[in-house]
Amino acid sequence: MNENLTALIPELALLGAAVIGLLTGSWLPRRRQWIVAAIAAVACAAGLVATAATMATDREQIVFSAAFAVDTATDVGRLIVLAAMLLIIGMSVETVRGHKRETEYWVLLLMTGAGTLALLGANDLLMLFAAYLLASIPAYALAAFAKDAPGTEAALKYYLMGALLGTVMLAGTALLYAAGQATHYRQLNEALPTAAYGLVAVGLIGVLAGLLFKIGAVPAHFWVPDVTEGAPTPVAAYVTTLPKVGGLVAGYRLLHQALPDSDVNWPLLLAILAAVTMTLGNLAAFFQTSVKRLLAYSAISQVGYLLMALAVATRSDLAQKSLLFYLAAYAATNLGAFAVVTELRAARTLPDYRGLARSRPGLAGVLVVCLLGLVGTPPTGVFLGKLEIFSATIDGGYTWLAALAVANTVASLFYYLRWLAPLFTTTETAPADAHIGQRAWTAVTAYTAAGVSLVLGIAGEAVLTLTAGPLLP
Repeated sequence: MNENLTALIPELALLGAAVIGLLTGSWLPRRRQWIVAAIAAVACAAGLVATAATMATDREQIVFSAAFAVDTATDVGRLIVLAAMLLIIGMSVETVRGHKRETEYWVLLLMTGAGTLALLGANDLLMLFAAYLLASIPAYALAAFAKDAPGTEAALKYYLMGALLGTVMLAGTALLYAAGQATHYRQLNEALPTAAYGLVAVGLIGVLAGLLFKIGAVPAHFWVPDVTEGAPTPVAAYVTTLPKVGGLVAGYRLLHQALPDSDVNWPLLLAILAAVTMTLGNLAAFFQTSVKRLLAYSAISQVGYLLMALAVATRSDLAQKSLLFYLAAYAATNLGAFAVVTELRAARTLPDYRGLARSRPGLAGVLVVCLLGLVGTPPTGVFLGKLEIFSATIDGGYTWLAALAVANTVASLFYYLRWLAPLFTTTETAPADAHIGQRAWTAVTAYTAAGVSLVLGIAGEAVLTLTAGPLLP
């Protein structure tokens, strides 16, 4: 039995920082609570260093009774999550500075981040469900952090949906155990092809229900717009980005490792869910005027594109690297857009961004890069990610899905341009305070995220080589 704790340094760093931060914050005066933020940032940096060291030495392994796999998907996912956590910390600093619950904010963020990391390497159904809970419960509290009416409503909807679909997920886990007499993916892979079809089908749908909630896909997407609008903007950035990374990598591993030879036609199911998710997200975003709700529906549509990789998980060798690269590009691009929204806290609607190119040209440039990046415009990372994921979908035999995705991509240009056009309007001006923002950390975060999006697009071929590698059984 491999119980090598060094294989879990990134996860342990976040959990350890959460405990240390909670104890430290209990004794610090309010004006020094920023020290807990520094502890969180150091933990993320330590996790990045440990992950880079693991990748450099090719130390792929399965640990703790094969419940957790450390392989290419886990390591690349860790890099994405930890780098994104640093960006979220950067855009949160001024938002929570001096708040009476500042320490609790950082601790909850670290806990839900650790749950997301646990999802990446989950190689057992029970581990998967435990990671789901760890990633979800602190996020419910974060959604209500402001303790106002919109935040309370957002947290309640988030919690109720999570509790309902978490229960469904646990029931699905029980059914898959009944069908395969095991919870480990390799054992399920051997047992499920000869198991009762009904048990496997219903069990898989139950487990997928929980993962669809985590990533905000149809039909478990209803919480996304309300939570994005009601939660503090950095929290909205988190819930529309990080859970997708954990949930999609976890779903990919489950389908690829536990059900490759199952009689259940899950590739078609995932293809249909991808088609409906991307289409509904785009259609709902068309006439949104709230910038946060527009980004929420944009996040739903992006999940549709990402689900395409899961639909061809066992049908194309391009699926894994296209999924991981797209996740990295999307995380940077989406967080860049949210960082601008965080900086301009008085600009809540599209008309509030009128004349931004004249008053804040740097932030306007970030929005141009990030919004056109979300469309899939070169030379941003999402362009290369979409190209890879469309190629994988065609290679996997779902040409119709790739064609629909291209049509949705073209259609999405409409609502992103509805946001971009006012930036360059000179005949009308936004409210006087709409473009005021003195948040140095948030602005730096916005520029950094936009720069990462461009780097991933320009140097994408080098990054893609890091995403190639087998999943451990």
